[in-house]
Amino acid sequence: MKRFIISALAATAFVQIAAAQSIGGSYSVQGTNHNGSTYKGDAEITLTSDTTCEIVWVTGGTTSKGICSRNGSAFAAAYVLGTAVGLVIYQLQEDGSMKGLWTIAGQSGTGTEDLTPK
Repeated sequence: MKRFIISALAATAFVQIAAAQSIGGSYSVQGTNHNGSTYKGDAEITLTSDTTCEIVWVTGGTTSKGICSRNGSAFAAAYVLGTAVGLVIYQLQEDGSMKGLWTIAGQSGTGTEDLTPK
């Protein structure tokens, strides 16, 4: 029982730390496509309220724009890449970085993406 209480307190502390982080700002991007190839670039998150934002990714020669929202330590963004709609779901990390999985409509599988504050 004592271990359970300690684990619960530690989890609560992490959620509070993650919830206190501001997500607005500039990030370095590193990711993996559906086919296993890698990419890198930059992202800029602009807050539009306490829980919503706009995001712009520049990876290679491609620019993608989207809307985003935060709920505790979860962060999600919907975006347009060419004519396809995509979705990425990130988990906020204690160090301010985010680890995510993404997909694009009409394609099977997921890619991965890490955002690291600059």
